[in-house]
Amino acid sequence: MAQTEFDVLRLENQLCFPLYACAREVVRAYKPLLDEIGLTYTQYITMMLLWEKRETTSKYIGARLHLDSGTLTPVLKKLEEKGFLTRKRLPEDERNLLLTLTESGEELKKDASSIPARLAAGCIRLDKDEAETLYRLLYKMMNQFEKDA
Repeated sequence: MAQTEFDVLRLENQLCFPLYACAREVVRAYKPLLDEIGLTYTQYITMMLLWEKRETTSKYIGARLHLDSGTLTPVLKKLEEKGFLTRKRLPEDERNLLLTLTESGEELKKDASSIPARLAAGCIRLDKDEAETLYRLLYKMMNQFEKDA
């Protein structure tokens, strides 16, 4: 088949499509594992940051997870309703919240600790070198997007 000026629009010529499709499949693979502990994927990655920090701000979480406040606010409200964190307005910036991990949120960490290995065993069939290369390249792309923003 002869190449045309429109070959750039063919789906198989797009880097964005396999990234998009793989991201959707990974999140779909997480779902049954996260259902066991009562979290959505966005709630799970939010909790990951809280497990690391124990206390941080909503702006930090939003920046690290690349989420705007319209997406993050309902996630934080739901996690507070579930008893996993507390939210408190910062006096110096009313739009920013101080998030604190609760004892219940810390206990959830034990239930979540097996999820990464279970996911890797079930659907991510890359050897160690392939996984490290993919990780490095994806973070390189993310860092470039952050610099360009």
